[in-house]
Amino acid sequence: MSEKISSKDNHLVKKMTKLMNSPKARAESGLFAAEGIRLCRDAVLSGAGIRCFFYTETAAVRHPAEKAEIEVAAENSFEISEEVCRKIADTQTPQGFFCMIEQGQMRLSDPLRKGCRYAALERIQDPSNLGTILRTAEALGVDGILLSADCCDIYSPKVVRGSMGAVFRLPFMICDDFTAYIRQCGQCGIQTYASTPRDAEDLQQCDFSNGGIMLIGNEGNGLCEETLNVCTHRVRIPMKGRAESLNASAAAAILMFQLMCG
Repeated sequence: MSEKISSKDNHLVKKMTKLMNSPKARAESGLFAAEGIRLCRDAVLSGAGIRCFFYTETAAVRHPAEKAEIEVAAENSFEISEEVCRKIADTQTPQGFFCMIEQGQMRLSDPLRKGCRYAALERIQDPSNLGTILRTAEALGVDGILLSADCCDIYSPKVVRGSMGAVFRLPFMICDDFTAYIRQCGQCGIQTYASTPRDAEDLQQCDFSNGGIMLIGNEGNGLCEETLNVCTHRVRIPMKGRAESLNASAAAAILMFQLMCG
């Protein structure tokens, strides 16, 4: 029988609220929050460490099979009131399922392997873009993701939702010194491809048969000059018409697709 929580002042409710809203709380606790039936079930199917499962009575009645499945996988389960649900939720119309999940189960191995294909993201600031890139990377079969430390938080609720569960399954690494790490990869014989519209080779003319790292930069400014200068190649997406640039997630999809096609 699950314990019931009806007070917004409950310590677990306060903790979940912080995990939803504070990158600092997520970093210090080593935990993050997932919201929604599909994401909570994805966490179970992906083998994520579910510390706590929260659900409303209404959600449990509507989705008994999913509730039972998640409850078995979670260390602790709690029935929450509708008021508590609204307090925790990051969405306008919450479905009544929430999980508190352990971080760090999908760390990318270091050093990277030659012949594999990776995407590296520098200063991506929009959580929707980051979530979409992760989702696309998983769909394409990318071997892993590198992120600069100044990207938006990969465990933010918007990134987790936008990734459609890819954050549970796609290996990634956060690089404290992104430029230095990319330089080191190049020195170790891994090809590094900087996406930029300036002084770059047509993406469609490049040979990716030996794998490598595809670098995608900030939404407004692209890759910083220091990172561009340490890459072994510069590539550009050929564009027609009058469009000068693409959305970061759209550009990343094209770049990763070409990388994976070799």
